[in-house]
Amino acid sequence: MIALGLHEVAEAVGGVLTGADPTAVGTVTGKVTVDSRTVAAGDLYVALPGERVDGHDFVAAAVAAGAVGALGTRPQEGAVVVVVEDPVVALGRLAHAVHARLPELTTIGITGSSGKTSTKDLLGQVLGRVGATVSPPGSFNNDIGLPLTVLTAQPGTRYLVLEMGARGPGHIARLCAVARPAIGVVLNVGSAHLGEFGSADAIAAAKGELAEAATGTAVLNADDPRVAAMADRTGARVLLTGTGPDADVRATDVELDDAARARFTLHAGGAARPVALQVVGAHQVANALSAAGAALAAGLDLEQVAAGLSAAVPQSRWRMEVTTRPDGVVVVNDAYNANPESMRAALAAVRGMTGTRRVAVLGAMGELGAGADEEHRRLGAAAADAVDLVVAVGPDAAAIAAAREGSLHVPDRAAARRLLAEVLVPGDVVLVKASRAYGLELLAADLIADGVTTGRTQP
Repeated sequence: MIALGLHEVAEAVGGVLTGADPTAVGTVTGKVTVDSRTVAAGDLYVALPGERVDGHDFVAAAVAAGAVGALGTRPQEGAVVVVVEDPVVALGRLAHAVHARLPELTTIGITGSSGKTSTKDLLGQVLGRVGATVSPPGSFNNDIGLPLTVLTAQPGTRYLVLEMGARGPGHIARLCAVARPAIGVVLNVGSAHLGEFGSADAIAAAKGELAEAATGTAVLNADDPRVAAMADRTGARVLLTGTGPDADVRATDVELDDAARARFTLHAGGAARPVALQVVGAHQVANALSAAGAALAAGLDLEQVAAGLSAAVPQSRWRMEVTTRPDGVVVVNDAYNANPESMRAALAAVRGMTGTRRVAVLGAMGELGAGADEEHRRLGAAAADAVDLVVAVGPDAAAIAAAREGSLHVPDRAAARRLLAEVLVPGDVVLVKASRAYGLELLAADLIADGVTTGRTQP
């Protein structure tokens, strides 16, 4: 973070500075963190109240580790605390104040029902080749993660890439108020969080808040009608991406190699360049096009964009993470999250990979609402058509196995591990995927460990 005195922090968040001699208040020269275990000298610790633990209980430890102060809801003995009513709101206000002090920064926001993190990772690497870029691995896309990402920007940072999630109307607009993007990228409108929103149109309304907030360019996926329609909701320049002839940034001649990595020709502005992705799955073409559109809007040329996309490697865990065991079994860990669209994309990717057999180990998809059982049955049928063996894990995934004869159902991770130890043979390609709450990334780790710990991870 840019250096700020605690007096300035208090002013930015509308808080009251407590517990210190006003003439001897320190300056935040390090990072802002909500985890007392990561505190180093010069940091600001944000004490968040939680259901199981209260961050205020760790203020003393944070100060002992070198924090110059804390942001919290009450004074703490022996510590300088900026007292606020709501630390999460205050965190957003602090990020907003820091963002406003970096006028040369180009901020890009990315949202969509699926593909946000993959697109963010691609774009961050493309931009990082030409200038200092903030685009951390993982999904820091909510009211805590996004401000923390903003606060890592420095005066020399040229590009800030922000992932924006939504669980209801107004969420993305609130995130955009923290750091208003010059470039807004909307990927798709799918079924993620359908149970919370109620309809795809409601999801589109929420995702479109990013297009409305963009001050310079709205990068919209022309292959998704609900996203393309957002052009009418923005005052920014519209840049359409897709595979159709009307797209401003488009892909032609898409082919997959034996590892299901896409090669295609990237077109924009009357020019064309070849791209060879190192990430897995045909669905990554759409993500790459959105990243390309954003990079072009940020001022890069087509040569830089194509080279950056071709050099980009997977960065965030549990997203089409491919590991080949010494015995030849290939484990594809895509267990970070799941919805009907991302499940089908992962199945298509695995179907395109060369192997003895293809096995899909699937857990349930969360937050689908009243239609969850039917969606799981549809998934089970699609999976049975795509792969040689389907293994559904957990009671909530029973409908996946019930969709087709020959699919298997096991009660839990341990049972799945035992079953797979018996049935997998060298050369099998195994997809592991479920919604994050079901923890199947641990099963993927089990499968890799079962094949001897010296498996190598492919790019």
